[in-house]
Amino acid sequence: MTATEAAAPSDRRQRPLWRRLLGPLLSVVLLGAVFFWFLPQFTSIADVWTSVKSMSMTEVTILILAAVWNLATYQFVVVSTMPGMTFRQATVATETTTAVSNTVLGGAAISLGLTYAMNSSWGFSRSRTSVSLLVSGLFNNFAKLGLPVLALALLLFDSPPSAGRVTAGLAGVAGLVVAVVGLWLLMRSKESAARLGQVTGRWASAVIRLFGRPPVEGWDKATVKFRDRTALLLHARWHWITLATVVSHLSLFLVLLLALRFVGVDSDQVTWIEALAVFAFARLLTAIPFTPGGLGVVELALITGLSAAGGPRAMVAAAVLIFRALTYVLPIPLGLITYVIWQRNKSWRRAPNSAPRTELVPETV
Repeated sequence: MTATEAAAPSDRRQRPLWRRLLGPLLSVVLLGAVFFWFLPQFTSIADVWTSVKSMSMTEVTILILAAVWNLATYQFVVVSTMPGMTFRQATVATETTTAVSNTVLGGAAISLGLTYAMNSSWGFSRSRTSVSLLVSGLFNNFAKLGLPVLALALLLFDSPPSAGRVTAGLAGVAGLVVAVVGLWLLMRSKESAARLGQVTGRWASAVIRLFGRPPVEGWDKATVKFRDRTALLLHARWHWITLATVVSHLSLFLVLLLALRFVGVDSDQVTWIEALAVFAFARLLTAIPFTPGGLGVVELALITGLSAAGGPRAMVAAAVLIFRALTYVLPIPLGLITYVIWQRNKSWRRAPNSAPRTELVPETV
């Protein structure tokens, strides 16, 4: 254990109360500002409700089916990154942890621990769970970086390019190129992975030094360990993981696009390309967990962007709220049900490391 690691618990205990409460307080303030100040500036609840009621039963049914499909695609990523896990187990794990992330401040850390607990109860080792989480998180971030680039490229072909679009597109391409090069250096060899860890460690130390934090240590070893854990899985399943990640993100966008069209926002007002661009940049904002599940932040970004693209405010607000109800609210009760299933279903329980073996990820890693 390094000196930094040993000092970490005492550092956390010595943090002032105001610093511990600042993050949750800002989240609550942001959430309140969006729903009680920003949204009324755009439209009234009565107008939003009128747009919602304008949908036919067929449209409502299609939206629900699209939302169920979107929830199912989460499991494709888990199954592809966790050899030996069944689709039903992946459903229980993802829905439960999503419900926690969507309702609790700091829920990401809690859901992480819950993932380890669930997988361990089904016989999967901590190393296999770590590989799955690392790889799925890596590909998810690639998708968040890649979608804005794709959307901006489509916008450039769809309408005359502006200086802002070109600048944003070049910035997105640069970010994606850096990420791809970083992955290539990571997987190239242990030596290049160690050098990459040293460089990123120095950058991270320079940033956190501004906040009075000590420099990070051991990033070269951690990077090599990550490479060793993920190399076999990526070599064998990178194409399936990529496909599952892309399908998951596009399925989420499909729910938003259907909601827009069904409340009356047609393609003459907001094209599917413009909707994709707004969606992609809203997804980027969720990389910073200001609020649970991006609550308030995502609504703000989507309503602002889609209205600026030409969508009627009341209809846009209605579509965004329907979209968030189906993708943010719906997983919460489902997660409660899947949590009960995990607690009560003993037939899936296995001793640690007794889950179905696979040659992709050695248990000794």
